[in-house]
Amino acid sequence: MKKILVVYYSQSGQLQRVVETITSPLVAAADVELQVEPLRPAVEYPYPWPLLRFLDAFPESVRLDPPPLQPPAIDREARYDLVILAYTVWFLAPAPPVVAFLRSEVGRAVLRDTPVITVIACRNMWHLAQEKMKTLLREAGARLSDNVVLVDQGSSLATFVTTPRWMLTGRRDRLWGLFPPAGVAEEEIAASARFGHAILDALRQGSLDGRRPVLTGLRAVKADIRLVPGEKIATRSFLIWSRLIRLMGLPGSPGRKPVLLIYLVFLLAMIMTVVPISMALRALLRPLFARRLEAQRLYFEGPSGRGEERMREYARMARR
Repeated sequence: MKKILVVYYSQSGQLQRVVETITSPLVAAADVELQVEPLRPAVEYPYPWPLLRFLDAFPESVRLDPPPLQPPAIDREARYDLVILAYTVWFLAPAPPVVAFLRSEVGRAVLRDTPVITVIACRNMWHLAQEKMKTLLREAGARLSDNVVLVDQGSSLATFVTTPRWMLTGRRDRLWGLFPPAGVAEEEIAASARFGHAILDALRQGSLDGRRPVLTGLRAVKADIRLVPGEKIATRSFLIWSRLIRLMGLPGSPGRKPVLLIYLVFLLAMIMTVVPISMALRALLRPLFARRLEAQRLYFEGPSGRGEERMREYARMARR
């Protein structure tokens, strides 16, 4: 009997559906014992977000300084053949409840020497968040086997409108006939069952050991390296602003509000100016740095990659 632990935090419910879809073949397997553990902060985050409450989560998210969790129902002495760790991205970092789990005693105990598959569902700027995740997993002694990334449908311009609307109002339907529904496309979520079938095969074959990927050839990750310079610029500014805001008081302190509003103006200005300029310059210089950019793309798409050579086999399984 193979034992799998699934840990995730889903604020809107979308990531929960992704997790349920990926794990559906594992749930149906008689030779797999699946433990699913949704993380719950001691003080729940609201959904939809009030604007100032959303901004107030920024400093601690950036600093990887999460609030406490409700104790998860996980035996720290238990051993698992695999941990599936699913998360969303908050301010270019893993969501705080997931960081809290990774830094908890029970989290580190169950992750040590254990293969881990990370699953991300977010807008599109996930690259540096996964770098932070890799560091946290190394600190916990885990072995990263694979990474799966599902991104919101639509262009960067479209999701700049649809994602905040969804987070702040709860509405994710089409907007004005111009913008697609917010979030990951339903067909992408449904198709993610292919990963569960591949995980099940790897477990049965004894090849899931965290030393080599098992989800290659399944279009697990498509990196958009045009976004990476913007993420790096934003991360540097986030660290400066988060330090300043934390000087104004603890989360929820009235003294934070004026600085948070100033930060919002700065953030919007940066998104509308610095990020597009950075992407445009990158496009102009791409021919000069083609080899370097290709190496960067391969790095961020590791370990699972964007290859599709096994898609037909496992897509057929996912439709059953």
